[in-house]
Amino acid sequence: MDKKKVVVTGLGCITPLGNDVKTFWEGIRAGRCGINTITRFDASRLNVKVAGEVKDFDVAKYIDPKEAKRIALFAQYAVAAAKQAWVDAGYATVPEATEECPNPWQSVGTTPAKGVDPERVGCILGVGIGGKEVDGPSYKTLFEKGPRRLSPMTIPMLIANEGPGNVSIALKAKGPVLTVSTACSASTDAIGVAMDMIRSGRADVMITGGAESTVEEYCIGGFQAMHALSTNPDPLKACRPFDKERDGFIMSEGAAILILESEEHAKARGAKIYGEVAGYGAGGDAHHIVAPDPEASGIIHAERMAIADAGLRPEDVQYINAHGTSTGLNDPMETRAAKAVFGEHAYKLKMSSTKSMTGHLLGATGALEAMTCLLAIGDNFYPPTINYHTPDPECDLDCVPNKGIEAPLDVAMSNTLGFGGHNSSLILRRYRA
Repeated sequence: MDKKKVVVTGLGCITPLGNDVKTFWEGIRAGRCGINTITRFDASRLNVKVAGEVKDFDVAKYIDPKEAKRIALFAQYAVAAAKQAWVDAGYATVPEATEECPNPWQSVGTTPAKGVDPERVGCILGVGIGGKEVDGPSYKTLFEKGPRRLSPMTIPMLIANEGPGNVSIALKAKGPVLTVSTACSASTDAIGVAMDMIRSGRADVMITGGAESTVEEYCIGGFQAMHALSTNPDPLKACRPFDKERDGFIMSEGAAILILESEEHAKARGAKIYGEVAGYGAGGDAHHIVAPDPEASGIIHAERMAIADAGLRPEDVQYINAHGTSTGLNDPMETRAAKAVFGEHAYKLKMSSTKSMTGHLLGATGALEAMTCLLAIGDNFYPPTINYHTPDPECDLDCVPNKGIEAPLDVAMSNTLGFGGHNSSLILRRYRA
């Protein structure tokens, strides 16, 4: 049976590099670093001093402030990015600001989109952790004042499914509304499941991607205890994937949302198309709860599955947006996986890590990096791995060091790996009718 083509018609994002797609992509092209010294809280008790914070996010632009108080930060990011993507896909417009309506983005999605059945529009987001900033104040209230003083919004703000739940409410999406929580592979898996929803005929349009906000002392402290994070205090040097001097990943936050549609549905309404989500694969390490399989069995399986699902050969892939966390275990393992999957072609393709610029958005990272691949294909541009200075013999593929490259690009792979042995891969390709 022929598979339906699934295309991307809208993009939106809130990131450490900017709070819209244009600003984010300008940052990637310029090789700009969005990592900064932590300002969200007093980090004096931590060894980790830097993170990829979202900057200058004005929730009132997208959500009524009274309502925003009832929504956790990760879900606020998701709603904002989803509204951007919905408008970008042509399903809504932003009216002119007036004295009576100074924040017209708040009205986006308040009426169902024309030309699409709301019951055929679904939302699947990847969320690794959820509203963890709710925990600290809630525990403080519990211990000091007792359970009767807990807010009735404690649980609705904490749980991971609040992300797609709030997006579906904001955009009147009445189709499948699901949460995928496979750690750092969550939003890659969400996109893959959304693609399959459209292929199977269960939906015409899917709002998908991921959201996360864990730049707070509890989460950073927990990862620090595992020795997973960089303790380099210099924001411009802390995240250096594939570099021999790397010492850990950088915690970041944000959201990235993609609007997926069947090719027929997109063409029928004359939508612009960013590219095709052509293949998806997932594999489990069955090895260790936090350490990746050194033999890379899970990601090798995921990559091969994604290539086959797209109907391509390994040599058709020109670029890999690597998971590339800047950790001692991940980067060499991912290099070995590429060699196993691509053979000699591994030395001809390019494999960079844009986490060097954005940090690691955990559950949202796969969606942001899939978006990056689509924008890279559109611009014929290979994004760089910045902060690369000391070559590592175990990471000897072309990581596009420090400066992006202008060259033809039609097929890209985006990889993510997560605690629990989750490995996922997407194939993004240039759309051709």
